[in-house]
Amino acid sequence: MAGLHRSSSAPSKNNLPPQELLDDLCSRFVLNVPKEDQQSFERILFLVEYAHWFYEDNSVENNPSLKSFTLKEFTSLMFNSCDVLRPYVAHIDDIFKDFTSYKVRVPVTGAIILDEYYERCLLVKGWKGTSWSFPRGKKSKDEEDHTCAIREVHEETGFDVSKLLNKDEFIEMIFGQQRVRLYIVAGVNDNTVFAPLTKKEISEIAWQRLDDLQPANRDVISRGVTGLKLYMVAPFLESLQKWIASHQPIGVPKANMPLKALSMWKAKNSSVGGSNSTAIPETHTIKPAPPPPATAAAAAADFSHSSSSGPGKSFRNFRFDTSAILRAMETAFSS
Repeated sequence: MAGLHRSSSAPSKNNLPPQELLDDLCSRFVLNVPKEDQQSFERILFLVEYAHWFYEDNSVENNPSLKSFTLKEFTSLMFNSCDVLRPYVAHIDDIFKDFTSYKVRVPVTGAIILDEYYERCLLVKGWKGTSWSFPRGKKSKDEEDHTCAIREVHEETGFDVSKLLNKDEFIEMIFGQQRVRLYIVAGVNDNTVFAPLTKKEISEIAWQRLDDLQPANRDVISRGVTGLKLYMVAPFLESLQKWIASHQPIGVPKANMPLKALSMWKAKNSSVGGSNSTAIPETHTIKPAPPPPATAAAAAADFSHSSSSGPGKSFRNFRFDTSAILRAMETAFSS
């Protein structure tokens, strides 16, 4: 994509977005941001990621002739199209590699939601692939663990756990350099309506029987007895079973019949789905507008303890050429 520059407003023959659209994305998500968001490539890549979400969820949906891109492809496109980023195109592989390495160190929090019988848990399946997980996501800068969990669960399921979450009841594990904390939220009615608030992030939400899931061990590290892929579920199950054994209240009601796995929401246009899930009509939701560029600094997690080594380390002290930004902004707003 090197040297990409077009003035036409119509998509090119290879379905790349028109330069007019790319200029708008660059101005909106990269140029028109506070200075603190211009301090490192990590923060800039978070801005590019916002632009990518906006492009996929708005531009592509409103104009099917536009091509969808992976984040890496879109990042390359933005760097080639945005004047203040173009000087760094030669280093884009290192920059992107450093960003993905950075992201896997961001702490993750979420919730293990149990039904009122303590026999099923709520799992979500990603938009791409077939793996299931508990609803969870990465912390923003200076965000408290439980606040992140409430936000992420709400975004991925549409359910507000703020009144049910106990900050002292959680299971925490370390995967590589990433800390994952899941708060246990028990006693949720299985008739609760669930639906993600974001597009193209979650393909299905379902109650799954705990008896059908298996804790991680040498033989079972990713799948339950029903064949579900449980890479980020299995490691928590042993601790969860112990928690249930010690916290399940005496006299908790038992179901009149064996509880089955139950799909609560499924994306209509998703091509992936578990063989044991029950398809239901898509619940139509509206994705909230992407976080304004002014909040991008909050999206980059604060790692005062992170190492300066690793891929792309020479770019950690990156600073934009402020004069170039001002000139670009003046040009954008005067046109």
